[in-house]
Amino acid sequence: QVQLVESGGGLVQAGASLRLSCAGSGGILSTYVMAWFRQVPGREREFVAGINSIGSRREHADSVKGRFTISRDNAKNTMYLEMKGLPPQDTAVYYCAARPTAVLATVMNLYHYWGPGTQVTVSS
Repeated sequence: QVQLVESGGGLVQAGASLRLSCAGSGGILSTYVMAWFRQVPGREREFVAGINSIGSRREHADSVKGRFTISRDNAKNTMYLEMKGLPPQDTAVYYCAARPTAVLATVMNLYHYWGPGTQVTVSS
């Protein structure tokens, strides 16, 4: 059973940077597509960034392009999200997700495995 656990969230001031990590276990994650989503209360979970199994293809949502960077280290079974210049609008619970295919997807229903989430709060 694949398990994902996020870490690195917290309370920061606007303009700060954070790096989120997602550690995986229980499967051959090096063959999985992985992604970050985020959710605020009352809104649907939204795609933030995704990366294919070998890290050669990445996608970032328009709202975070130029500020967030997704990466992965398959030797460590870990995925990362570097976040820079955070405004309060980035406040959300951030989730990592994985799907056992080679096709990168931006739709949450296509992901099989999810972490419990990590809270990111950006104060103004």
